[in-house]
Amino acid sequence: MTRLAIIIVSYNTRQDLEACLASLRRNPPVISSEVVVVDNASSDGSADAARAGGARVLEMGRNAGFSAANNAGIRASSGDLVLLLNSDTIVPAGAVDRLVERLEATGATVAGPRIVDGAGRAEISFGRMITPLNELRQKRLMRDYEAGRGAVVARVEAASRREQLVDWVTGACLLVRRAEAEAAGLFDERFFLYTEDVDFCAAIRKRGGRVLFTPSAEITHLRGRSRASNPAAANDAYTRSHVAFYEKHYPLWTPFLRLYLSLQQVRGGRRPPSGERPTVR
Repeated sequence: MTRLAIIIVSYNTRQDLEACLASLRRNPPVISSEVVVVDNASSDGSADAARAGGARVLEMGRNAGFSAANNAGIRASSGDLVLLLNSDTIVPAGAVDRLVERLEATGATVAGPRIVDGAGRAEISFGRMITPLNELRQKRLMRDYEAGRGAVVARVEAASRREQLVDWVTGACLLVRRAEAEAAGLFDERFFLYTEDVDFCAAIRKRGGRVLFTPSAEITHLRGRSRASNPAAANDAYTRSHVAFYEKHYPLWTPFLRLYLSLQQVRGGRRPPSGERPTVR
């Protein structure tokens, strides 16, 4: 009996998807599992590549967005555990099983691993609930981290080595108990791309669930690969999701956010701040 469904959403990332599936074939979890690739009408042969890679493919027929595609994959799969995995990740041996083990040992509802980039540098893949003040703090942290400021780099590295309960973990690699995901209503599909995982974890916590970050498991995330092919569309998706997040959680702040985003666009376009929506599909 399958216990774990691994859901991978694909949209024109064939090369990354093939590498991700190859890593899962090389290092299959010990826990019984199935891999379901949900394809958002890719035009690069991603669906065929996924089938050739041994995955079951669910074709959406349109670019339905990350939230809707994940929801479709969850509904079409079986198993009491669900692992959401980006197509631009590489999964080393034992990582999935260690993540499952920590989820079950701690009684958490959601668990996320330590995530590193292709150079082995830690990604800020967890954090506190998005609020206006927390966003300002996160932006400053990311600027200092990306600038290589020693004290901040050491702080991020130390945090990414410590198991802890957090408000959210990134949807690039997110393990959740199926029953609790369904009870929380799955992903809010108003979030086409970005902030959907923060919102989902908030819904889990509202029901009394716990969100665990654990460095016991580690995966590599080659983030930003899909964004590079269409940055304008990614920026637009970020803006719409960010506004939708504030409309849902902080409606009184929404006019100020709209003004801020407008000013940023006037300055020549903006890239989604890493502290607000840290991963790109």
